[in-house]
Amino acid sequence: MSGSSLDGLDIVFVELDDSGGKWNYEIKVADCYAYDDEWQDKLRSAIKLNGRDYLHLHAAYGAYLANQVNKFIDAHELHHRVQLIASHGHTTFHEPSNGFTAQLGDGATLAAHTGINVVSDLRAIDIALGGQGAPIVPVGEKLLFADHRYFLNLGGIANISIKEDNDFTAFDICPANRVLNMLAKREGMSFDEGGAIASSGKLYTPLLTRLNALDYYQQKQPKSLANSYGTDVLFPLITSFELSTADALRTVVEHIVQQIVYAILSLKRQLQPSQMLVTGGGAFNTFLIKRLTESLQSLNISVHVPDEQTVKYKEGLIMALLGILRWREENTVLQSVTGAQRNSIGGAVWIGQDA
Repeated sequence: MSGSSLDGLDIVFVELDDSGGKWNYEIKVADCYAYDDEWQDKLRSAIKLNGRDYLHLHAAYGAYLANQVNKFIDAHELHHRVQLIASHGHTTFHEPSNGFTAQLGDGATLAAHTGINVVSDLRAIDIALGGQGAPIVPVGEKLLFADHRYFLNLGGIANISIKEDNDFTAFDICPANRVLNMLAKREGMSFDEGGAIASSGKLYTPLLTRLNALDYYQQKQPKSLANSYGTDVLFPLITSFELSTADALRTVVEHIVQQIVYAILSLKRQLQPSQMLVTGGGAFNTFLIKRLTESLQSLNISVHVPDEQTVKYKEGLIMALLGILRWREENTVLQSVTGAQRNSIGGAVWIGQDA
């Protein structure tokens, strides 16, 4: 899969085992193949293309995915071991209120160029059923990480899942790494390593107040965010204050932390001692994790950052599981999470193997 932070393409080779309804997994190998500047520009500007050029990019990116998968298989000697590819693709348009979502990366092209069966378009049926099409990871969290109550992913967008008995609530909280990375680039860095720049800055309350007052945060869940919310709404607002990069980063970190806390409180659930599993690139931002840990103490929630592979590749791992569930024609998306009419079995299947 490819995240909104545009850091690269995550590829995970995982073996999954279902023993009497209890799922186990083992990540055998995993890599993140960084995008070069050309592909970053193509993906970033995809939403500005006309229809013909967009479809051309959709097919070209499908071929790119296939090349990267074949490279991954060669590098790790996985020939004849990969039985199914689950491809999330790269999200461009996401407008559930208008009945559509779009992920670049043509599944048919991917299947044809690898000779391996492919599951793609994992969000589309939920959108068609009136859902948000996001988040789709709670099924994987339910089946693979049963010991936690809260699941926070700090990717380009921060999203959260909360488990209540066997039910899940999940939604997008706010833009995260995508905006932090855009600010870091003003200093010639691809990201703020460990939150070092942010930790040196000062909190600027007028900006924090404006960020927290944005309309999205007043909406009730289920709700989800497009990548453009961070680039087209938050970033221009942040830069309009003409702060130093350190002060801007410090303020945005606080905004992210506060919105996570507000998201939990908005559910009006009984708070009890619980663990929050934190994954995604933002889990390596030690300053952000420090502020989050401090802010959640009063809610009796402890922060757990797992091993590096799970931090980096949890979403890729869950996409693999969703692919298997789709192949087995089992539910991949929960109605309680997305607000759809019902649970659904999501994904288009492309047969790449020669019968």
